[in-house]
Amino acid sequence: MGKLNIKPLADRVIIEAAAAEEKTAGGIIIPDTAKEKPQKGVVLAVGPGKPDEPITVKVGNNVLYGKYSGTEISIDGNDYLIMRESDIVAIV
Repeated sequence: MGKLNIKPLADRVIIEAAAAEEKTAGGIIIPDTAKEKPQKGVVLAVGPGKPDEPITVKVGNNVLYGKYSGTEISIDGNDYLIMRESDIVAIV
């Protein structure tokens, strides 16, 4: 988790998704084609918010988000998600 040279606008946040599970609870290795997209990650950058809706998450928060939330972006060879704060369902 390094310093990003990108600043999200309005109520958007940039998230580094957690790694997909490699094994099941029983120890079965999951192939890449069957791995589910993770629904949790770490907030790396936050926008300034909207005048009537301040941002409630902070950089470093671990969050849960909707399964199909966000837009995948690649910065310096690393993959991230950029999404609206309203797509985040919980801070864990």
